[in-house]
Amino acid sequence: MSTALASGEVRRVGDLQVAFNGGFAPHSLPRERAVPVTVSVGGRISMTDGSNPPPLRWLKIELNRNGQLFTDGLPVCRGAALQSTTSKGALARCQGALVGRGSFAADLSGGGAPIPTSGRILVFNAERGGKPSLLLHLYGKSPIQAAFVLPLQIRRQAKGQFGTVLLTQLPKLAGGIGAITAIALEIGREYGYRGEQRGYISASCAAPEGFNTAPFALARGTFRFAGGTDVDISLARECRVRG
Repeated sequence: MSTALASGEVRRVGDLQVAFNGGFAPHSLPRERAVPVTVSVGGRISMTDGSNPPPLRWLKIELNRNGQLFTDGLPVCRGAALQSTTSKGALARCQGALVGRGSFAADLSGGGAPIPTSGRILVFNAERGGKPSLLLHLYGKSPIQAAFVLPLQIRRQAKGQFGTVLLTQLPKLAGGIGAITAIALEIGREYGYRGEQRGYISASCAAPEGFNTAPFALARGTFRFAGGTDVDISLARECRVRG
């Protein structure tokens, strides 16, 4: 199951600009029963004056509380298995724990001539302190071959529109002067568990009786940059009730 990122929102703080977008599939969901979905989120970072953006240090993505995470029966990947591996090697070691994919772009110039790089992201089911978490495996081949493993914490919030929080600290690139300029993630997987098809993420369409669509807050992203600048952006979407 896949979905393209929908049109998003843009926020500016001074010359720093962040575009945040996302979507989900399928768009038609049962009213009363949660079914597997794939959620896509992404951000693009730039400077309106054409200069290099500051390094992204910390990223938090909050998802609507109507979404449910289910990990029972999924294999768990260990961070040590992903160190110093290509994307192909990471899949060979943790294929069973794969729950998503994505991409990234970065600028390694550090204020000089642009040195763009890009690569793939693989998302694996993991555990931290006995609780579900995620591991992001980032791999790029140009201008140099490099792999990073980012632990992505999963937290639950008891109040508010957003119930699931994904939180990670970004690595320092090029000795701390490089900067992530784009990141996109697509998370979702169907798998069999005890004779039933389950989804890593499942959701329903909570439209009131008599209505076939429902607007809702899909996600909120918080981007924290070197120097302490925070940029917060929320995304609203709409679901349809499946007949």
